[in-house]
Amino acid sequence: MKRNLLLAAMLAASFSIGAAEQHQHWSYEGQEDPAHWGKLSPDFALCETGKNQSPVNIQGALKTHHGKLELAFLPGKQQIINNGHTIQVNVSEGNTLRLDNDTFTLQQFHFHAPSENEIDGKQFPLEAHFVYKDKDGALAVLALMFQEGKANTQLAQAWQQMPTQVDQTAVLNKPVDIKALLPKQFNFYRFSGSLTTPPCSEGVTWMVLDHPVSASAEQIGQFRSVVHHANNRPVQPLNGRVIVD
Repeated sequence: MKRNLLLAAMLAASFSIGAAEQHQHWSYEGQEDPAHWGKLSPDFALCETGKNQSPVNIQGALKTHHGKLELAFLPGKQQIINNGHTIQVNVSEGNTLRLDNDTFTLQQFHFHAPSENEIDGKQFPLEAHFVYKDKDGALAVLALMFQEGKANTQLAQAWQQMPTQVDQTAVLNKPVDIKALLPKQFNFYRFSGSLTTPPCSEGVTWMVLDHPVSASAEQIGQFRSVVHHANNRPVQPLNGRVIVD
């Protein structure tokens, strides 16, 4: 019983990481769409005034020898939730990313259709964001692009239990194998950015994998039919930021 309560508390806490402020309503449509986020609440001011905002169009990346991604995966329980803005999968502890001698722990991953980030002006039909946090609360996001093609077996496992109503949740009968979902090659673009939802907090380390994986048209369509609308924030100005490859 105590173990189940602990798991529930952990999953509830991870739900808030990288997600938007829940007390002030915001949307991707109408008068509460991304163009208006900065005026909806003082807490959302960075959505309008920030100079290091995400997503971005990745082009002219500077070739460097930045450190390689060191990813570790540990099987565990996963909870899928429809939070009204996206479909999100909260994960148990043990999945880590090591970068710049710092260790980040995966909190959750969620999806945007179409993609938020673009590569050389190309937008993908679906993008996943894996949200990591270090012991000091700093965030890092690993972004994965999907291109339309054959069905994705890992997405299929999650989509089988995709909640169709807002605030519905379910514990996945068969957790997503995150390692199998990601491409075999971890080449990535890196830049400093922000959360792509209110409050648009900055200081987030972004890593966008340059190799997409596939998802079927049916899988992409299923996600969009549940979310009911496009849930991508438009690309933001770089304002002098350098993207490295």
